[in-house]
This record gives sequence, C-alpha cells and structure tokens, in this order.
Amino acid sequence: KEGALKPDGTPYTPTDLREIQDWIIKPQLRTVAGVTEINTIGGYAKEYQVAPWPEQLVAHGLSLAELVQALERNNGNVGAGYIERRGEQYLIRAPGQVGSIEDIANIVIRSTQGTPVRVRDVAEVGIGQELRTGAATENGREVVLGTVFMLLGENSRTVSQAVDRKLEQIRSSLPPGVIAQTVYDRTILIDKAIGTVKKNLFEGAVLVIAILFLFLGNIRAALITAAVIPLAMLFTFTGMVTNGVSANLMSLGALDFGIIIDGAVVIVENCVRRLAHAQALAGRPLTRDERFHEVFAAAREARRPLLYGQLIIMVVYLPIFALTGVEGKMFHPMAFTVVAALVGAMILSITFIPAAVALLIGNHVGEKENRLMGWAKRGYAPLLDWALLNKALLLTVTAVVVALSGLLVTRMGSEFIPSLSEGDIALHALRIPGTSLTQAIEMQTELERTIKRFPEVERVFAKLGTAEIATDPMPPNVADNFVMLKPRAEWPDPKRPIESLVAELQQAVGKVPGNNYEFTQPIQMRFNELISGVRSDVAVKVFGDDMAT
Repeated sequence: KEGALKPDGTPYTPTDLREIQDWIIKPQLRTVAGVTEINTIGGYAKEYQVAPWPEQLVAHGLSLAELVQALERNNGNVGAGYIERRGEQYLIRAPGQVGSIEDIANIVIRSTQGTPVRVRDVAEVGIGQELRTGAATENGREVVLGTVFMLLGENSRTVSQAVDRKLEQIRSSLPPGVIAQTVYDRTILIDKAIGTVKKNLFEGAVLVIAILFLFLGNIRAALITAAVIPLAMLFTFTGMVTNGVSANLMSLGALDFGIIIDGAVVIVENCVRRLAHAQALAGRPLTRDERFHEVFAAAREARRPLLYGQLIIMVVYLPIFALTGVEGKMFHPMAFTVVAALVGAMILSITFIPAAVALLIGNHVGEKENRLMGWAKRGYAPLLDWALLNKALLLTVTAVVVALSGLLVTRMGSEFIPSLSEGDIALHALRIPGTSLTQAIEMQTELERTIKRFPEVERVFAKLGTAEIATDPMPPNVADNFVMLKPRAEWPDPKRPIESLVAELQQAVGKVPGNNYEFTQPIQMRFNELISGVRSDVAVKVFGDDMAT
C-alpha cells in the first residue's frame, strides 16, 4: 500500500517484497493441486555477502579458498548418533548452522599461535542483493510478480480457482501494508467464453423452435421435432465425455440446430401428410395399428434421402480429423462434436420421431397450410413465374454476379481462424539493445503512467528481462506489458470498439521517447511465440551464409 512501513518504521523495499514472495507466498501456493511451479520476477533476492579485504588476507597468510572452506565448514547441522542412559535413548546433534550476520562474522578461519583469525578480521559481512536479470512494474512503480505454472493436462479453470482460494488464505499471513493481488486470471476469459457458448446455444435453440412452431402449423408436431435438440445434445455430450473432448467455444459454437433437426422435420411432415390422407380416405379416425402402418411407410419413404443428406454433411467434416499440430488440437473437438450431434439426430429421426408421431400426434390429423406459408407462397409464386419466363436475363445476371464475386475473392485477405477478443491488451515495449535494466525500469514507469491515464484501463503491469526461471527469456530492453481493461459498463463510452481504444493508445504511447511497440493480446501473444518463435501474426525469417546479401 502507498506509505506502508515495516515494523522498524522504514518503507518496504523491492528486496523485502521479494523475501515475502519467496518465503511466505510461494511455498503455500506450491501446495495447490495442479500447480508445478511459481516463477518470480522483480525485486532482489536477499543475499548474505562476505566481501574480503585482500590486504588483510595477505597479512594473515590466508587465501580466498581457505575463507570459502571456512564458511562452508562452519555452516551446517551435524548428527552424532545417540547415547543410551537409564533405559532411554537420546539423539545427539550439533547445530552449527549460522543464524545471523554476527554468526558469519565470528566464524574462525584459522588459529595462529593460539589466536583465532575470524571472518570479521579479513572481510566485511553484510546483507546484499543478487545481480538480477529482470524486474516487474505495475501502474508506474516497481513490484514483485509471480506466475503460477500448471501441470500439463490439468484443467486451467479448476487450477486457477484453487489458486485464487489459496491466495485469499495467504493474504491473512502477510505483514501489514503488503498486498498480494491477482493481476491476470485465465478464469475470467474462460468464463466469458462459456457464457458466449451458453448464450449462443440457448438463442439458437429458441430461434429454431420458434420457426418450427410458425412453419409446421401443428403444435404437437413442432414439440416432437423440437425434442430432437435436447436429446441430440445429450447424445453429443455423452460422446464428448467418453472420448475426453473439451466443450469450448470452437466445439459447441459450431453446432447448428437447424441442420440437427433437418431430418426430423422431413420425417414429421411426411408422417403428418400420410396420416391426414389416410384419415381422409377412411373417413374416420385411424386405429392404432393403422397409424403405426402409415407412420412406418412415411418414415421408410423419407429414410434414404434423409440418411444420404446427413451423411454428406458428415463427410465434409471428416478431412478435419487429418489436421495435426495446433490446427488439429483446435479443430478436432469441433469436427467430433458436429459429427456426434449429426449421428445422434440421424438415429433419433428414424427411431424416436416416427414412434413419437404414431403415439402422440392425436386422432384428428389435418394437412392444412398455415397463414404464414400462405403469405410466403403468394409472394413467391409471381417471382417464380417471372423467373421461368425470363430465363436468359436471369442466367446472364447470375453469371455476371458470380464473375464479379470471383474478382472480389482475389482481392480479399484471408485468415485461418478469426481472432478471439480476449478483452485485454498486450503490448511489447522494445528499447535500444544494450539498454540497462535500471534505465529500462525508468522508461517503463513513464510508459505505464501514460497508459494509466486512459479511463478504460484498470491496471497495467509489465515484466522486463528474464525471470527467476528462464521460461520466457528476454533481454532487459524488452518488456511484456499487460493492459487490463475495466468492465465495459465502467467505460465512459461502453459501446466504444476496442480497436478504437488500441488506436488511441498507440498514438499516446508513441509520444513516449525511446520505445517501439507491438500490440497484441495476452494469450494470442503467447501462442504466436510458441508457434513461430516471434510475437506477431506474420513473420519473415531470413536464412543464408551472407546476411548482407
């Protein structure tokens, strides 16, 4: 916190924060299930340093190696077995581990004519700092940043939630005035994606069911057809769980309920048509056996074209299973989910649907055209007649439109998959190679103060250089900046596109001297680095014996 002081009345230093991270926070977070490592960057690792005075070593006839040996020899606890006394057994140990700077200073290196030569006689002992290779900043000040690494194959949402709960417990054990807060949590993005999937699936199902009621004109027939949606989804989820396929934005987002109920609609309409004709011919309600016979005949009529149609759609997805690498990992769940849903719908349309129609459609079946279809036909029939009478003109216009569309295709860009909007911004700040870490921190704090002026920004934090474990090694002149945005409801203009904010941000940070920038998103940046070894979407790598050429 601003103005926080240690118990001795002095302000906290980056060394103090690093000590709290290494000895209080990190050991407790390591106990969380699914966590493999806590990688720390920022602050200074505390060191007990012994700085020899060369002239004193020479005066006492000592070498540097003897000083090192004395320090190693006099810093350790030693076990000495046990003794038995009056039927009891006592363990013996000699605690010789140093506990303070005074203990280090009092270590005896050698005795000369009965006079001990101690470390304090030939060296200065004190607390120092490591030569660090990286630093961390937040909102224009230096902090200590820890990154939680997850075990391979774990569920990131589950692990993130467990870490968050543990961090809540750890906060109670921190010294007064020190805050441990989460600056980036993958769970937020995952929950957003799950929310999008839920919304899309719910709205898609409601829309399809509404259209069924409007166009079928028979409430029972529409309900029977709509029942295919939840049943096909249960079939799909069963297959996904059994085969370990993840439910995500790609897999569930690809489901099209219109295609899923396509076959069921055909079967229901044909069944209703045959039942109505048979009832009109008999002049009375049909018996149960007669209904069964008509429904069976109707299902058999539509079965072959229905199966062929759905198999063709499934075959389209089969080449996706041949993809490997990142593309395979991304698109296999989508292909599996769609194929499983289609298989489930296909089975239901030739088993459940005919049986439900035969049992539940009722005794009085009439094939009548509803009002909506009547309006549609009255609008469509004249257009169809005109088109059939003007074939040459229609075909010419169609050919010209197709040709022009082909020209447009040659001028369009393309991408393998659209970018997922993560809701936050990542930017690399690149300085002149050879920039020192101290200078880079000064430039970074100025940059963060500029970014923090934007009302849409909740916080900005950065990693400079290389962390304790070099999982993401960078030189001191490169900084990973994470710009975390507030919820849209708190923006001055909630409808403002994020592209507009990025453009304005680029202009503002461009005025901060000494920096070049690359704008991306946190997870997108990491994926680009993993796939191609560079941070941008498009990379050019040049190889050859003569680099000038």
